[in-house]
Amino acid sequence: MPLVFADPTDAAIPLHAVEEEALESWLSDQPSAVAAWVKAQGFTGGQGQTVTVADPEGAIGLAAIGLGTSKARARGRFTLAAGATKLPKGIYRLTSGLNPDRVESEALGWLLAGYRFDRYREQTGMAAQLVAPDEVDAGRAEAIAAGEALTRDLINTPASDMGPDELEAAARDLAARHEAGIEVIRGDDLQEQNFPMIHTVGRASPRAPRLIDMRWGTEGPTLTLVGKGVCFDTGGLNLKPAASMGLMKKDMGGAAAVLGLAHMIMATGLKLRLRVLIPAAENAVSGNAFRPGDILTSRKGLTVEINNTDAEGRLVLADALALADEEEPDQIISMATLTGAARVAVGPDLAPYYSDSADFVTALEEAATAQADPVWRMPFHSPYETMIEPGIADLDNAPKGGFAGSITAALFLRRFVDDSPYAHFDIYGWQPTDAPARPKGGVGQGTRALYAALGPLLKL
Repeated sequence: MPLVFADPTDAAIPLHAVEEEALESWLSDQPSAVAAWVKAQGFTGGQGQTVTVADPEGAIGLAAIGLGTSKARARGRFTLAAGATKLPKGIYRLTSGLNPDRVESEALGWLLAGYRFDRYREQTGMAAQLVAPDEVDAGRAEAIAAGEALTRDLINTPASDMGPDELEAAARDLAARHEAGIEVIRGDDLQEQNFPMIHTVGRASPRAPRLIDMRWGTEGPTLTLVGKGVCFDTGGLNLKPAASMGLMKKDMGGAAAVLGLAHMIMATGLKLRLRVLIPAAENAVSGNAFRPGDILTSRKGLTVEINNTDAEGRLVLADALALADEEEPDQIISMATLTGAARVAVGPDLAPYYSDSADFVTALEEAATAQADPVWRMPFHSPYETMIEPGIADLDNAPKGGFAGSITAALFLRRFVDDSPYAHFDIYGWQPTDAPARPKGGVGQGTRALYAALGPLLKL
């Protein structure tokens, strides 16, 4: 279902957002009968609480959503969305209670609360609709919500219906919608056109690996997004245990994220030249699967010793990053569900990222706070470079020892970018439990922050 605001109407129900600490003040501004009814219903302003009050004709005359205490608000996000799903059917108009700097993110949270993954099972939609607050650019918020929904849909789709073919089809659909150009290199053509590591990772699957290359825009600075598109990861010959393989449909979460971000950029017409590169493959097991101990030669010419076939994401990204760097864009950003080490470091809710640019960090951190899209900076710690240098080859794809796994993966990727500003996101792409505006399942991470940061970063 489309995640859009309701059309403005004079019949919209006034909706008050009430902080727990401000409840008595808010009640004092209401007619005595309203205040008495709200108290009788046990409404305290607790986070996610709702209450409705009838008008003289028996229809809903006003509604309120509790925002909770300052401590609760600091510990959560999308507090308005926590109550939006509980309101009865109707069109609501926000009248008071939100800090001005939170109106945009809370209105977006309302839209995102309406997301349902209903491809395989009919699901009930959210009954309450919101008129876009005056402070919110409705078209921009709807484009962001649509980009996030695209990311979620792609991740949530099981690998049986989301292999390299289907991921390519999704990219083609997006390109057609925005009149973008797209080219795809498949199968053995990857070898012939010097993408050997993408080919090697995907060659064991009957579903051919490929490199998806989409371009949009004719003016402005150049931005290249690179997303890991491993549609299912068995681990290869270093086979994952069952517990680790269960969520591997989400191993194309980086590709899903950059496609969602691309939609935000194109739908809002940002003045930049966008390129999206997605190395898409399935890391499967068969007689021609690549092996531990193999040494691969990358597009860039660097040799890579394979010490674990389950560290395949950095291999496909490396060839794509080398291609991206050949054009020397103003910014390269890679996104990938790359390492379990990142989850151990920061958990599932934060999007860890790597950048050596103070301007990038400043723009991203400010945008992440404003967009309620938390990120966490990790270090490109150069002294660890020796950990990815095995001696027998230029690089090691899986250093032994178990330390700094996310950092060494990021350092590995950085070796394939010489001439362009580069940032890398090691995302999780999955919401493990239901939360306001974020149902359990696939989720975008860092994309809203990146979208908002592009203006100051690229001086748009």
